[in-house]
Amino acid sequence: MSAAISILVTILFVVVVLYLVQKLPIDSTMKQMAQMVVLIVGAVSLLISLGVF
Repeated sequence: MSAAISILVTILFVVVVLYLVQKLPIDSTMKQMAQMVVLIVGAVSLLISLGVF
């Protein structure tokens, strides 16, 4: 049960942070780099919560 909650919180956090990155007044290259960092951190967090790492 706690793993499912952890996964849902991680997905919600990634979606919110990606939305906020879109709102930043920076150039598109920096936005893409920030989005990639957020997605990588989110994927690693999901893998950790699933017990892969």
